[in-house]
Amino acid sequence: MVMTPVTEAPSSPETADAGLPARSLADPWTLGGVRIPNRVALAPLAGIGNWFVRLQARRHGAGLVVSEMVSSHAVHYRNERTCTELLRIHPDEHPVSMQLFGADPDVMESAAERVAAAGADLIDLNMGCPVPKVCKTGAGAALLQDPDRAVAVARAAGRGSGLPVTVKLRSGQRPGDLSGVEVARRLAHEGVVAGVCIHPRHASQRHAGKPDYELARRLVEELPVPVVISGGLRTPELARGSLGNPWLFAQLLGEQAAVPAREEILHELDWVMDRAAEHLGPERAARYLRKFYPWYLERLGTSDKALQDGLQRAESMAQARELLGITAR
Repeated sequence: MVMTPVTEAPSSPETADAGLPARSLADPWTLGGVRIPNRVALAPLAGIGNWFVRLQARRHGAGLVVSEMVSSHAVHYRNERTCTELLRIHPDEHPVSMQLFGADPDVMESAAERVAAAGADLIDLNMGCPVPKVCKTGAGAALLQDPDRAVAVARAAGRGSGLPVTVKLRSGQRPGDLSGVEVARRLAHEGVVAGVCIHPRHASQRHAGKPDYELARRLVEELPVPVVISGGLRTPELARGSLGNPWLFAQLLGEQAAVPAREEILHELDWVMDRAAEHLGPERAARYLRKFYPWYLERLGTSDKALQDGLQRAESMAQARELLGITAR
């Protein structure tokens, strides 16, 4: 899971001339009046960023956590799974931002009101998802081609929720297209959003190709709101995926240098398994966790194919724990 180092608009010339120290990832900041204790955030990721994944990130030092992408239509029409599972917020994960997607301002206003009632601190709007089933509804990256609607949707989210609104977007739809940059400028300069998250790749790149960090730097310098950078942050100096490696948050913040031992990794996975059962029930959790096991096996440094296959076939968490050597409780 990508983590997003947080950057704010540059200090004033007077501040720069005063020789004040440069900001670090450990410095606190505010986003729409919400205090964020540091500048490392857990990015949204569809199908993964539920409450216990976010809580895990907060436990290990993330200053802000963002939910997986949630349909505004599903919230508006009170879809049971969406409202009971995806809008679930743990009291210890704050500050938390819930990410919504949709292209209908009225529906977004209603959904944002519901999200605020669920306990979110901020609302993030997805205007960067390149997946066809999202774009064909006019949402996600499709909104970059309809700036008036993008602004209307963002205004509606703020109106419905009363919360600070941020937007995550791409640089554009295809090479050379900077429609996302123009939408970001308009949202920021018109005071519609409290912050912008830029994935500096165009939508047709999906998650491949080199991000344009120079473009991101220019936005940081230009926009009057905080800017968060997301996408392609894979080097140790910036970030690496935190899936199976929540210790990275503390490492980035300079709070932990040691690589976790095998016992600590297994203990963390055991915690994840317990939370998954709490969230989904043991039977659903046993299937859901199959996507998690490879991340932790990578952290354990094992290439045991029999173990990997066994975990993918495990019909219960008890079987998985036995394969991993986690003591039954």
